Amino acid sequence: MSRSLRRSRVLAAVVVLPVLASSACAANPGDDGTIRALASFYPLQMVTEEVGGDRVEVGSLTPPGAEPHDVELSPAQVAELGAADLVVYQSGFQPSVDDAVVQTAPEHVVDAADQADLESTGAHEDDEHADDEHAQDEHDHEGADPHFWLDPTRLAAVAGSVADALSEIDPDGAATYQANADALVDRLTELDEEYARALATCERRVVVTSHEAFGYLADRYDLDQVGISGIDPESEPSPARLREIGDVVQDEGVTTIFFETLASPKVAQTLAADLGVETAVLDPIEGVTDDSQDYFSIAEANLDALRVALSCS
Repeated sequence: MSRSLRRSRVLAAVVVLPVLASSACAANPGDDGTIRALASFYPLQMVTEEVGGDRVEVGSLTPPGAEPHDVELSPAQVAELGAADLVVYQSGFQPSVDDAVVQTAPEHVVDAADQADLESTGAHEDDEHADDEHAQDEHDHEGADPHFWLDPTRLAAVAGSVADALSEIDPDGAATYQANADALVDRLTELDEEYARALATCERRVVVTSHEAFGYLADRYDLDQVGISGIDPESEPSPARLREIGDVVQDEGVTTIFFETLASPKVAQTLAADLGVETAVLDPIEGVTDDSQDYFSIAEANLDALRVALSCS
């Protein structure tokens, strides 16, 4: 679906906002003493839940198990966003959320992109012959790598901003929010240290992934990410790119090609079978599929998978 069509759908949703918002205001957020926050997708939801604790009710604009890159908001979600006490999102990642934030102008907003120190990335040169719509979508995604939360130290930077915003909304809870943010930062720091120790000594350092979601993780722990596709998980690699990946696998002694949980594994699995190597899951932690999982458990599973694939001692 083209970006212009997605934007038109969001703007159409905003047209009906006054009617929906009037019903939302009938149950004015905060009237029952609970702060209502909305996060645009899972990692930001996790941070908001951890910082808010029992004082904050947190929802997500991306349904569980859904791929968040191109989520489209319903009119009801747009109205809910406008009525929330706090919105935590990442500009430049989900166009429909960007448009809805502009249109509804929530009073309290945390943009994670302001704290994450996003880094730009480029599309593969061999993708230049893709069809026009695909090329435009790829270009829109390739301005900056959005997957900052895979580096725990970057995600930790968001916690303080969420605590500050919640303290402004609810001054009585300021000490609680700060303590919760500090505790989350401590957990993320411990995770970072665990990754650094576990990946310090490995036989291989090249990580082949189905799409380039792991750039920040690779940069943090001195790994070399090679993506079959670019930032957009739905982009199709060209034959030339697949040949390049084959050369990397052979030259670098790669034993594993990683695929994801929320995107189709077909290309990665087919390529691995052709090259005679294994496949394994490396989760970009964009969402969770069951209640037994959370950011930290998935990050631990990712670390285990990396240690096996890279033969880390």
